[in-house]
Amino acid sequence: MKNHSYKTSLLAKIPKSGKPLKPLMKLPKCCAKIVWSLSILCLCVSQGLSFEHFITTKDGKLYDGDHEFRFISWNIPNLNFVEDEMAFEKKHAFRLPNKYELTDAMESVKQLGGQVIRTYTIPVLRKSDTPDIPRYVLGPGKFDETSFKCMDTMLAVANEAGIRLIIPLLNNWKWMGGVPQYAEFRGKDSKDFWSDPQLIADFKKTIDFVLNRNNTVTGIKYKDDQAILCWETGNELYSPQQWTTEICKYIKSIDQNHLVMDGFHANRLKQESIDDPYVDIVTTHHYESHAGELLHNVRENINLNNGKKVYILGEFGFLSTSSLTKILDEIIAKDIAGSLIWSLRSHRREGGFYWHSEPLGMGLYKAYHFLGFPSGNEYDEINIMRMMRQKAFQIRGLAEPGPKIPESPTLLPIIDVAKINWQGSVGTSVYDIERSLSLQGPWQKIGYNISDAKYQYADLFSDETAIPGQEYYYRIIAKNSAGDSAPSNICGPVKCQNYCLIDHMENFGSFYDAQGKYEIRTDNDRIFKEDMSRLAMERDGELVYFVAENIQTAKIYSFSADQKKVMEFYLSRDGQNYQAVEAKTQNYSFGKGDYNYQNPILYTITNKTGHNKYLKIRFCKAAQISKIEIKYGNENN
Repeated sequence: MKNHSYKTSLLAKIPKSGKPLKPLMKLPKCCAKIVWSLSILCLCVSQGLSFEHFITTKDGKLYDGDHEFRFISWNIPNLNFVEDEMAFEKKHAFRLPNKYELTDAMESVKQLGGQVIRTYTIPVLRKSDTPDIPRYVLGPGKFDETSFKCMDTMLAVANEAGIRLIIPLLNNWKWMGGVPQYAEFRGKDSKDFWSDPQLIADFKKTIDFVLNRNNTVTGIKYKDDQAILCWETGNELYSPQQWTTEICKYIKSIDQNHLVMDGFHANRLKQESIDDPYVDIVTTHHYESHAGELLHNVRENINLNNGKKVYILGEFGFLSTSSLTKILDEIIAKDIAGSLIWSLRSHRREGGFYWHSEPLGMGLYKAYHFLGFPSGNEYDEINIMRMMRQKAFQIRGLAEPGPKIPESPTLLPIIDVAKINWQGSVGTSVYDIERSLSLQGPWQKIGYNISDAKYQYADLFSDETAIPGQEYYYRIIAKNSAGDSAPSNICGPVKCQNYCLIDHMENFGSFYDAQGKYEIRTDNDRIFKEDMSRLAMERDGELVYFVAENIQTAKIYSFSADQKKVMEFYLSRDGQNYQAVEAKTQNYSFGKGDYNYQNPILYTITNKTGHNKYLKIRFCKAAQISKIEIKYGNENN
């Protein structure tokens, strides 16, 4: 009994730092091992940790304890820093993910059979940033606590989900802030970064801060966190070997637990990295346009490496399903520890998904969404997802399990029956929307097989059958081939104020008439805030809408290279005689940015002139419209 009470008191004294205490008194060796093991078990249970070991390397392979560790998985650039918050009214695309988004991303990878996520880099302040853009590194030795608390949550969720993370510490590019910004802080040129002692010392301050950070959620220092597979020196670096050796050596001087990967940018390995004793993992990125060329380069890398170092394909993609299948079969068959396709995006907290058109994707490929949707048919998203899942379990030597029944989604607060949104559930194909006049039911299905990947940064569902003046309750159900979720939470009562016509510009079915040269455009989505379907009209063109009752308000979401005098608006009772009407104009432009963005301009019209049923839009300059909302009629009509 004494030994038992001693173990109990020891476990109660595990510190918040996350490290189990060593025995407080001299015990026989067998007892000390039991106490130590129990303390670790208690720590893992209390903090939701999923791992027993750090990932190690031996003979060019990765190991989780005594078991070889191999993976086919995903890059998720939005995991620690969102660059894709493209809602129309947002002035920039950057923010920090919340726990729902982090959990959704990692659960998606888990259901896909992946065990690893490669994040993007640690963002650095850019001169062009506005004060509301979050960054992690604010200057030499200056760090943003709010941003790093997001990273704390990311690591906590990874531990809960059983997902390992590859974390690049530096970016070669300016997009999230990296080498150019470290040099800019000191008024120096980017090329100086690799040799200038001051710039190297500045980057080492970031390394020291990150590795020694005490996680505010788990209490574990980053350098002691088993969820981290390895540190990567950086993303797509053009670093000389002397710099790589110095940085890898410095990382290992602080952190003896984690492996280090050389983030040098090439599709061919370099011998110096393979021979460097401070480099544990070597990697290549592949965006060759032909599968045969990619396979040739990978085989050359395997021969050059000859099993000396762990070899990972850090990024690849933008190829057909057939090509990717052949490449993954090669990875499984050959001496490659793992591969990470580019890239996956999670659900978004306001509903739907994050979207990202890929500049290297030939104007075709976008970030993938689990479990694949018709909106990704151009790049065969559904079949890609099926294939990736199959190969992810195959490389692990496991039979592919069947799909899971989705968890209940979360219906978000509803203030307008035309704007119904929900936080999606991982692995859901479609949703059913139900409505009732009473909190107790009965429930009527008003939306069948609704996809939350159909529209980009727009409301997911509009109740077109709601009657003005009536109050309703709503709930939703998530569905996939395994079955239906339990119903979501209930929102209501919600009073329907008026009818609403919403045109997402998918086709020519909603407008009444059009004059001039016009077409539906589905290209260059990024510069139009990722909207995948827009109506483009040339100068002097006209677009007319008709509704059955009096127009109350209309909103026109437009994009143009110009910012002034782009459109004029007119209302009519009979479709013959039109009167000009002034529109409230809101310009949400934040400049051309890194993608040469068009100007997003929202026009809002309020009908104050009588019982008008026709709206005419005249294009003074060439422009595109992504969405139109017309509210008409109400309970007083």
